[in-house]
Amino acid sequence: MELNLAMLLDWKALFVPFWFALFFLAERFKPAAQERAGESLGKRAGADQGDSTEPGGWSRVLRNLLLWLLNVGIHPLFVVPVSIAATTQHLGWRPEWWSGWSGLLIDLIILDLWIYWWHRANHELPLLWRFHEVHHLDGFLDTTTALRFHFGEVLLSALARAVVIVMLDIPITSILVFETLILAAAIFHHSNLALPSRLERALSRVIITPSIHWVHHHARRGDTDSNYGTIFSFWDPLFGSRSAKQRALTMPIGVEGEAERPVLQLLWRPFSDARRGA
Repeated sequence: MELNLAMLLDWKALFVPFWFALFFLAERFKPAAQERAGESLGKRAGADQGDSTEPGGWSRVLRNLLLWLLNVGIHPLFVVPVSIAATTQHLGWRPEWWSGWSGLLIDLIILDLWIYWWHRANHELPLLWRFHEVHHLDGFLDTTTALRFHFGEVLLSALARAVVIVMLDIPITSILVFETLILAAAIFHHSNLALPSRLERALSRVIITPSIHWVHHHARRGDTDSNYGTIFSFWDPLFGSRSAKQRALTMPIGVEGEAERPVLQLLWRPFSDARRGA
């Protein structure tokens, strides 16, 4: 299999913005749930805490995009060099049959299994949750939530993935294809697009759909700590982490007992001793 690196980079640069724009517009024409800022978890919790901002509307979208722009700047400075450096550290054990198109498929399945466990670790290990919580503090779900991560989580994720890349001799082409699929999957399953129920049920047998991931963002810790899959939907049933709860569009979204914050407070939150779970 010959995949041109420059071609893959160009394809990713064109496809991901197109995919995001497609779902961003579609979910506004046909939303599954209406954002009710006045009833949101962030506003209710903020009434007690006094340090939240109202998470609804375009101010929430802008906040998510600002967090994403920071990570866009970090990506070429840290994530890309770390990934490329990892792919050059060949251990030389990878067999011949683990190459070509079948090798790419094996790599994608392994990397998706890795990201399942990495996501799970981000919920179960307090240090990692400090950073991942910023993603979950969003008071509503749409395509912009898929882009909303603390830069610390992005850096830690790149380092953890580099270890997997080195151990398995994963080539840069597999990494680029996987990154593209991960972004496409995250945009899809975070989206607020209303899908026909029969279509969503069919898709959910293989991939993570909005109805599955909505439960993961339910502001109840028992549900937040479930449904960790990113691309394939069979990891959670296999490892006992699928929530039995069904999505309800009236579910409060966010972190139980916590409120949304302004951007600067979100950036500082993982380093604050006052945060929950410290």
